[in-house]
Parts: sequence; C-alpha cells; structure tokens
Amino acid sequence: MNTQLLGASRKSDNSGEGAVFKRCSCKDPATRRRLNSACPKLYRAGGGWHPHHGSWGYQLELPHHPGRPRRQLRRTSGFALREAAAAELDHVRSLLDLAGTNPQRRLEIADMLAACKRGTPLPDRDTVAKRVKAGVAVHTDKTTGACLTMWLKGRRGLAEHTMRGYSDHIRLYLTPHLGDVPIQDLNHHHINAMYDALDERNADIVTAKSSPDPRVQASVRGVRPLGASSLQRLHATLRKFLNDMIHTYHLRDSNPAIGIELRPQKKRKPKVWTSAAVARWNKTGERPGPVMVWTPAQAGEFLDFAERHDIALYPLFLLIVHRGLRRGEACGLREHDVDFDDHIITVVQQITAVGYQPVTRFVKSDAGERVIPAGPKTEAVLLDYRRRRDGWRKASGDEWPDTGLFFVRPDGQAWHPQAVSDRFEHLVAKSGLPPVRLHDLRHGAATYLRAGGADLKEVQELLGHARVGTTSDIYTSVLLEFQRQHADTAADLIPRRPPAA
Repeated sequence: MNTQLLGASRKSDNSGEGAVFKRCSCKDPATRRRLNSACPKLYRAGGGWHPHHGSWGYQLELPHHPGRPRRQLRRTSGFALREAAAAELDHVRSLLDLAGTNPQRRLEIADMLAACKRGTPLPDRDTVAKRVKAGVAVHTDKTTGACLTMWLKGRRGLAEHTMRGYSDHIRLYLTPHLGDVPIQDLNHHHINAMYDALDERNADIVTAKSSPDPRVQASVRGVRPLGASSLQRLHATLRKFLNDMIHTYHLRDSNPAIGIELRPQKKRKPKVWTSAAVARWNKTGERPGPVMVWTPAQAGEFLDFAERHDIALYPLFLLIVHRGLRRGEACGLREHDVDFDDHIITVVQQITAVGYQPVTRFVKSDAGERVIPAGPKTEAVLLDYRRRRDGWRKASGDEWPDTGLFFVRPDGQAWHPQAVSDRFEHLVAKSGLPPVRLHDLRHGAATYLRAGGADLKEVQELLGHARVGTTSDIYTSVLLEFQRQHADTAADLIPRRPPAA
C-alpha cells in the first residue's frame, strides 16, 4: 500500500502536477545511506503515516528552457503537516498559472521559483500578479544602481532643476552607497549605513577646514558638508524612487526609506543687522546668522550706492527691496507684466539657472503667480529705467534683440540670474555695508512691510506664499526698532506704587 502511494506520487510529479511526500533522515545500517521515504518508521502498523516521525515535503517539475536539462522545485523538509506542504505546492501552481497561455512568461515564473533559496519564503502571489499585469519582469536580479538609472530615464514632464536634483543625488550619493545592492534586498540597514557614512564625511570636512595644516585645508576647499535640508531632499528622492519601484515597476513590496529618521532641518529665521551686530562684524567678520536683513537705513544706503555705481541693475534691486520679488521673477519679468496705467506688476514667469544654463519657466505655484501694486515711488524708478532702456535700444538699432523682457542688459540681452547675484555681491562689498544675500532683500521687503503695519495676509500675498504659516515662520522677523515701540506695553499697563523716599 505504501509503495503504491509513493508510486502514485511519482507519477503525478512526472505529469507536471507535483507531489506531496514524507521522508526522514534515518540511514540503512548496512549501507549508511539515507532511507528517505523507504524508512519503515514512517508508517504505522496499519499502513498509515506515522504522525511523529519524518517531515513532509513536495516536488514539482518546472518548465525548462529548450535545450537545457529538466529541473524540479523540491522542498523536502520544514513541514510538520501534510496540509502545509500541500498548501505551498498549491501556491507554486497558482504562481505558474499566472502566466496563462504565455510560455515565455511561464518560463520567467519558473526561473523565479528556481532561484528561491532553501528556507526562504516563496514570492507573494499578488505581487507577482501585479508584475504580470504591468508587463514587467516577474523576477529581477537588477542592482539598485541599475534601477536608479532606469527610473531616472523614465521620469517625464519634470522641471529641469528637479531632474538635475535627482541626477545629482543618484550620481553623488545613492549609486556610490547603494548601487551594488540588489533592488529586492535593499533594506533600512543599507540606507542607515549610507547616512552614517555621509555624517562621517561631514565631520571629516569640518575637521579638515579647521586644520592648522594648509594642505589639509586645501583638500576640502570649495567642499561643503551636507546640511540637514540637503539630506532631507536626498531622502525625498530616495523615497520617491522606492515608491515607484513598488507602484510602477512592481520590483519591491515595501519602502525601507519610510521610518528612517534624519536630523531635523532648522528653520533659518532672518536676523537684523543691528548696530551691535555690525560692530561685531567689523571687528571679527562674523555674521550673527546665515539669513540677515538690513535695517531700512542700511537698505536705503545700498540703493543710493547702487544708483551711483550700477545704474543698469539699480531698478531691479529696488524692485526686490520694495516688492519682495525673487531673483528669477525679477529677471523673468516681461514688458507687458509692468502695467503703468493700472499701476500693477504681474508675476507669471521666472528665469532660473540649472547648473549655469538659464531656463525660463512659469512660477512654481498658483500662489506664486500674483498681481501686486507697484507703488508710486517704485513706479517712478521703473519709468525712469524704461526711458533709459529705450535710449539703449535706439543706440543699438537693428542689433537690439527682442526678448520681451522688462529688465535687460544695456545690449538688450536677458540678465543671467547668477550675473545679477555676482553684481549684487560686488556692490555690497564695495559699499562697506554688512553682507546680505540677494535673496535676503526679499526677507527685508517682508520685514519692512510688517514693521509698517501690514498684516500677515498682505505679506503672504505680496511674496506669493501658498500658506500664511510659511510667511509667519520664515519671513516676518520684525525689526528691533519696531519691537522697541512695544517693549514697555506690559509695564505701562501695570500700576506701581512710587518708591519710598
């Protein structure tokens, strides 16, 4: 009876349906060879299987490639119950059935099953079904680096600066640290190891920059540590990539980047160049913070200096100081965006730099596209600039290019955004004023407006923020002079008894 059962199992396996069997590790005393399914201890006296000896297994002949040997998927231990072995065999059959009538797809699934190592779980049927439906490989031995390259090539419709950010993250960090790891094996340990290595590199850079050895300092000249915000952007790229590996390419079942903790990004609130801060800067060269704002008197001093020394860019700088435009928005301002009849300025497009290549595109959000009042003093300077620009055009004659832009160089060409920043920094250095970035003029515009009594909503609309919370968190540090007006408000409300004589 037992011999007949074993023969039936072998027959069903040869037919491609597979078989469930029981075996043990007992050996023949004479030959010292394993008895496997022939061990008499496997059976009860009545002929049934013994419940406490041996373990269950299964085998199934897999489809094989033409010209190659036949192959089997055979798992011979680990199942205490026949039902467990039979259930896994059914799971294998269900995976092969996903191929339908497609023999090539059936071979791919068989290759995937043959590659499964002993003791590892078989692929999830729903995951394989998604890959079959999507028309992608059901099993991949691709590395994370190869998948990153494939993913980047498949990105469509993104802004150029976004594509450049993805490319830089992949080239500089993700491929060097994670590229050799198979995409299906990538886990949170690999990712944490990458961030640990980047933190160590940051520490090495800081140490080298402070080294007394000039050669060590020279080795990191121009190299900056990765700040918290840069790490957050890198992690966002990794998260997006792995999400697409799950939902688009179906090459993973989970995203190991989720739950990784990075050091929080500190919000850099603007600080004012008070007289004490300026005195310390003159003595030590130290800035109180990375984001600095001039007082109104300092901003006026700069505009006076720019009017005398750089008349071509003076109106652009004044517009940023007065109305808080971004650098790219000022460079991309079109002729018809400046309406002197209705006294408004429309912000629609910007010129940004990807690498060093200028790119013209629409502003990045609906809130960024906005209409703002020009103001009489601002408008007077812009009108004077337009008359001067018309003189440049007449002098150039037919060589004057038609860019359609409001702010142009004296030869009619568009301003490169980096050239505007370079000219600004040169003027600041020559003026003797404490240093600020060009973008800090935008912080100044928000601060002056707020100090003048404007509410947060008005400042938000002027700057083109989507949320008033952004305006409150970043751009509305109030001038110390404005704060002093209210410094004694609480003290004035509290009656006190005159001190005893």
